[in-house]
Amino acid sequence: MIVRLIIGALMIGAVYSVVGIGYSVIYRASGLMSLCQGDMLMFGAFLGLFFNKSLGLPFPIALLFTTVLMFLLGMGIQKFLVIPLLKKASGFASVILCTLALSYVLQNTALIGWGARMFQFPSIFKTNSINIFGIGVAPENALVLGAAILVMIILHLFMTKTKFGTAMRAAALDETAASAVGINVGITKGVAWGIASGLAGAIGCLMGPVYGVYTTMGILIGQKGFAGAVSGGYGNMYGAIIGGMFFGFAETFISAYISTSYKDCISFGILIIILTFMPTGILKSKVLE
Repeated sequence: MIVRLIIGALMIGAVYSVVGIGYSVIYRASGLMSLCQGDMLMFGAFLGLFFNKSLGLPFPIALLFTTVLMFLLGMGIQKFLVIPLLKKASGFASVILCTLALSYVLQNTALIGWGARMFQFPSIFKTNSINIFGIGVAPENALVLGAAILVMIILHLFMTKTKFGTAMRAAALDETAASAVGINVGITKGVAWGIASGLAGAIGCLMGPVYGVYTTMGILIGQKGFAGAVSGGYGNMYGAIIGGMFFGFAETFISAYISTSYKDCISFGILIIILTFMPTGILKSKVLE
């Protein structure tokens, strides 16, 4: 049972970590906050369902198309919504309210397009179970975990080993100095929003075959991803991974040994305790004003 719980905790923790990374990338690159990551995940799941079930595309192709479209959506949000708001000196709070409104727009767009019922992806694998450490695990669950870990590794390499990733980090540290050496700060910010949206859409598409697809699926996941990002150290990609995994393990073992009814209450109670004693998170990230 312990092994099964650990595998389950790793899977859901990886999902929270990927969503949390999206929050952190946006904040670190632009000093702004988006509250629509959970519904980006939901919308990505519906797009994947459309490509896979309605158009009959293979799941890997559906996942690729979903990720690309969600990446472009994220860049579009930054270009056509965020930048105009900032040019009008609307400030930080207006961007937060804008992304909150966008969250409801995404939910209602999905509701109009697909309806309120839950949808299921066609079967992705021919087998119903694979063996991991002697435990039978659904291959879709293993796919979510493996893909999330792969995404974290690729993003780490992108941010630390590529020229553009280095430019993004430089622009995040000092926009004026980055502009002075020829870095296009606007592009780096747009790509950051695109990465966050693409990550959410991809993980939503991967979760669809496991949990089903419905219009409210991203609400609690987005909140848990945000909680993980905050508790790990908001704006720190590695803090988001630590925080996401922490919440994944916490709620899994609380559900198993206490009650599923109290898992969210206890999890968010832990968040309050962490913020009370470590307001900048576990990794003590620098707070941007």
